[in-house]
Amino acid sequence: MTEPTTGDAFGEMIRDAYAVHIGAGRRPLAGGRYPRPVIEVIERDDGLINGALAAHYLSEPADWRPFDHRAMTFCRGRVLDVGVGAGRTAIELQRRGIAITGLDTSAGAIEVARKRGLRDTVLNTVDEFSRASVRYDTFLLLGNNLGLIEGRERAPAFLAALARLAAPGARIVAQGTDPYGTTDPVQVAYHEENRARGRFGGQLRIRLRYREVASDWFDYLNCSVDELEELLKGTGWRLKSVDDQDHPYYLAVMELME
Repeated sequence: MTEPTTGDAFGEMIRDAYAVHIGAGRRPLAGGRYPRPVIEVIERDDGLINGALAAHYLSEPADWRPFDHRAMTFCRGRVLDVGVGAGRTAIELQRRGIAITGLDTSAGAIEVARKRGLRDTVLNTVDEFSRASVRYDTFLLLGNNLGLIEGRERAPAFLAALARLAAPGARIVAQGTDPYGTTDPVQVAYHEENRARGRFGGQLRIRLRYREVASDWFDYLNCSVDELEELLKGTGWRLKSVDDQDHPYYLAVMELME
């Protein structure tokens, strides 16, 4: 067996999911056949493989989880959707008349978000984009994108980049997942191994795979609220509120201190 080609695996997957969504996915093909489902494959550094239907990246509000709807109520002013993907939440905010920009490092995802009607998109990293002169009132990290803070090493730089883009009184609205309620021995062992290496228990080392393409390996953090508060210390951001009605999923609102 050979290693997959390194590239925009997420973007390739989103392009195919979108093609299925707008085309043959709504009707059978010749002979009554239906197109294959588009599957996102996540490979962890301990060898664990997980898969999920990619269609959720294109879901409409009627199919959202309750915390996604509640997150919309925290948006104010000019909004930056960090890790916009196919524009799932950004397009809905745009429909509501909110000034929203979608930021992503995946060219394929940005392409699909634009095709779906998202007007303002940026293909860039948070760090590079933080040099821009524009300022935002709300930063969205939905779809579990609190994980983009990665861990102790990355969090200060990531949060500093958002602070450089922040208008006075800006807030971060983030959805995270507390990973520690599980009794699955595979997950518990992974948490213990992480801690032995000086990492957070829920700090994942993963890559995305789609067909013959894989992303680079990267860290992605599932953390408890207490761990999040630890990461915020000394960054200028403070935890304002937590909504954990859908535990283990939660919404965290952070505000930039004056």
